[in-house]
Amino acid sequence: MASDSPHDPPFRADHVGSLLRPPELLKARVDRAAGKISVEELRTVEDSSIREAVAFQESVGLQSITDGEYRREIFYSDFYFRGLGGGTVAYDPSSIDEVYFIDREGHKLPLLVPHVQARMRWHGPIHLDDFKFLRAATSRTPKITIPSPTIIHFRAGRENISKDAYPDVDLFWDDIVDAFHREFKVLADAGCTYVQIDETTLASLSDPRIWEPMRKRGDDARTLLLDTYPNVMNRAFAGRPATLHLAMHICRGNNQSHWSAEGGYDLVADTLFNRIDVDSYFLEYDTPRAGTFEPLRLVPKNKTVVLGLVSSKFPELESKDSLKRRIDEASKFIALDQLSISPQCGFASTAPGNRISASDQRAKLELVFEVAREIWG
Repeated sequence: MASDSPHDPPFRADHVGSLLRPPELLKARVDRAAGKISVEELRTVEDSSIREAVAFQESVGLQSITDGEYRREIFYSDFYFRGLGGGTVAYDPSSIDEVYFIDREGHKLPLLVPHVQARMRWHGPIHLDDFKFLRAATSRTPKITIPSPTIIHFRAGRENISKDAYPDVDLFWDDIVDAFHREFKVLADAGCTYVQIDETTLASLSDPRIWEPMRKRGDDARTLLLDTYPNVMNRAFAGRPATLHLAMHICRGNNQSHWSAEGGYDLVADTLFNRIDVDSYFLEYDTPRAGTFEPLRLVPKNKTVVLGLVSSKFPELESKDSLKRRIDEASKFIALDQLSISPQCGFASTAPGNRISASDQRAKLELVFEVAREIWG
């Protein structure tokens, strides 16, 4: 289903989606949690903040415009828990010994672990109003980001998915797949042409460190990586409207400048590029943790890759020359015309955001735009 117009979208200069929350939005969310302001008052602050985020993205030169994920606490919480219902998510301190978020100083954060207590069902449009608001705020291409169909199962494990609600895990997958089919249809019917799937499971399962905790909970990581999860993704993406360009962002963790997995694309490359039915990929490539560009040789010619070469985690600004050298290196394995550039992830996958400033964020996105213009025109 790859697009006939391979860079419209994704664009030569693109971005993953989430942006640093402004202080007034963070304060409004705290005030709402404390009961100091109403839902409507929080919504007013969100609306104003999103309009400013749109103007910011346009001023940088970006053609792909998101709402910064400003209505979300965690990148996947709105789709699953506000949208489908049936569960909650919280930090699990017991995860700190085996699987965790880590920063470059070695500081560890426990994982966010979902708990599913009831059926997760699509009751009505989840991001439709978000799309309509965003479309009204920009004349450029609005992009909606949606978490991967595999993320709840991977992070929760069978032990945190109620056997009363789901005596058979196949019923859980049926509910998730149905939700994607319905959400894609309502978004496309409203005119949405660009959806990005935020996918963390494939990169995580490419890290051998993750395999032993998976085994202990009763899962075979290799089977999930190469069979179960790709099959679920394809079921969820099947039959989507032809007008909808579907991109997949592959992430190794991004929470307050922490990461949670390492390892290249080698093990999963053929499955990722040739079996999973998406149109383009946002691939994290900002550090050696992502491996080499060699797996890009397996990308078919009808698909495109956005190289995530600029770090959204750290304030240091990459040099144009180094980015151009890396794009040149990648082009030894995939045609230059199939490539674009972006930051490796969003700037705030969770509301607190990464440890960079708003001016750092602007400099990073301006750098992406300038490098893209100088390479592709």
